[in-house]
Amino acid sequence: MKLKLVLYAFAAIGFLFGVSVSAQSYAITNAKIVTVSGATIEKGTVVVRDGLIEAVGADAKVPADAQVFDGTGLTVYPGFIDSLTNLGLQAPARPATGGPGGGGGGGGQAAAAAALQAAAGTSNSNYPAGFRPEYAVLDDIRAGDSQFEANRNAGFTTALSVGRERIFNGQSALIDLAGDSVSEMTVKSPVAMHITFSTIPGTYPGSLLGTFSALRQIFDDARRHDQLLKLYAANPRGMKRPEADRSLEALIPVLNREMYVVFTANRENEIVRALDLAKQYNLKAIIAGGQEAGKFTERLNKQNVPVLLSLNFPKRTAAASPEADPETMDMLRFRAETPKTAGKLAAAGVKFAFQGGGSTSVNDFLTNAAKATENGLSKDAAIKAMTLGAAEIFGVADRLGSVETGKIANLTVVKGDLFGTQKTITHVFIDGKVFEPKPPAAPEGRGRGQRPDGTAPAAAPNVAGSYSITIQAPGQALTGTLTLVQQGTTLTGTMVTDLGTTAITAGRVTASGLSFGGSVNVGGQAIDFTVQATVTGNQLSGTVDSSQGALPISGTRIP
Repeated sequence: MKLKLVLYAFAAIGFLFGVSVSAQSYAITNAKIVTVSGATIEKGTVVVRDGLIEAVGADAKVPADAQVFDGTGLTVYPGFIDSLTNLGLQAPARPATGGPGGGGGGGGQAAAAAALQAAAGTSNSNYPAGFRPEYAVLDDIRAGDSQFEANRNAGFTTALSVGRERIFNGQSALIDLAGDSVSEMTVKSPVAMHITFSTIPGTYPGSLLGTFSALRQIFDDARRHDQLLKLYAANPRGMKRPEADRSLEALIPVLNREMYVVFTANRENEIVRALDLAKQYNLKAIIAGGQEAGKFTERLNKQNVPVLLSLNFPKRTAAASPEADPETMDMLRFRAETPKTAGKLAAAGVKFAFQGGGSTSVNDFLTNAAKATENGLSKDAAIKAMTLGAAEIFGVADRLGSVETGKIANLTVVKGDLFGTQKTITHVFIDGKVFEPKPPAAPEGRGRGQRPDGTAPAAAPNVAGSYSITIQAPGQALTGTLTLVQQGTTLTGTMVTDLGTTAITAGRVTASGLSFGGSVNVGGQAIDFTVQATVTGNQLSGTVDSSQGALPISGTRIP
């Protein structure tokens, strides 16, 4: 039986996709409730009032003023948390081009460095833009429900957001994926300091070796700066006043173990370097990515280092053809072992939470979480890794991560097996606000070449050509050219934007529209995306979907 919202205001117009409802009180009745923090309630009620969970239990009473959902056949979970994203951030600034033909090679690097410097603004820091730990991600977060639609449709209510660029990616913010203002969305900020082992184009440190050296130097400088500030505060007379430096001051809470530092590290050598750095400076560390973290469970436990485990499992990038170069044994082993990492961490007692890791689609999160359960991880542990486990690591388990009285009313309602292929996210509550995700499109055909009624599908339209496109990123539009090459129902081609040139993959055209995938590199991080669009006449319109959310795309065919 479908979940029904008894709400008189919608009696005349029905439910509309994307419509959210704010009311004083709701009750989800007759539902299975996975509390995560305690026993599962096979048939119970959850009461929501003023954005909080007012009551939960088999015998919880439904208030007289409550708007009632019949949850028969459905399961209520705590809202899912993606523990590392760029959600809510504006698109990166466009790099300047080097002339009529655009910048390339060293010119492109210089443009990227200039853009990074411009984004950093003025500062009293003595360190280069991109190497400034004082950067707070919350300063760049933008409010608005629509940008999070794809994530909510997949059951997510909360995400840790961190910067895309820089070696110091910024001090992260934990945000709810709905809200008319940033203050309304913010659950906690800052959460942690984030570091990526990358470089800064066109300036020092321009190599990985230089990055490790520079990181040690800035930690040493910050430790010395902290000592000078304490000495000066105790007795300033006769002592030269220490120079103010926001970068060094931002690292003092990290050195004093008052703030976590998150190292993005997937492969074995990266994880070793991160753990060595954490040990050298006695840091409260977290590993993000951690695809080979299963090799270091003993050391992770010894240093008390949690893992934000990426569910972006490695895939073969070369075409599977006789002419393709064979994969190395190391890569084959890496691809085979990565889905087993979560099970290894759980078996060893290492704290961990799941993150999307820049997957092609936000829906890959649950798909790959299911693969982890097929490779040694229990379903209960998988659910905790996307709910209470993340809340515990981020220090917000007192308000998020489980279905308990008094906590924030972030809930995900599911029909079917959460880790199965036949599941539907029916409703999502965020801060007590109700969202009804758009139902998945009906399959075009049933069986080979047939629709459900047995008739042949309509012929695929001709969408080939070049399109002048605009992607409406928050705060800034990205423009470019999309070139589509069509052979039957197969699409190939390229998409060129300010972020670079992308070869489109898995392109397909049907009578109802077109779809393809791709990947762009932003600040040294690969962001995979998919495009779903329709072409009417010479006009293209649709959506670009990635782990960072959904953005509108429009275009006009170039004659």
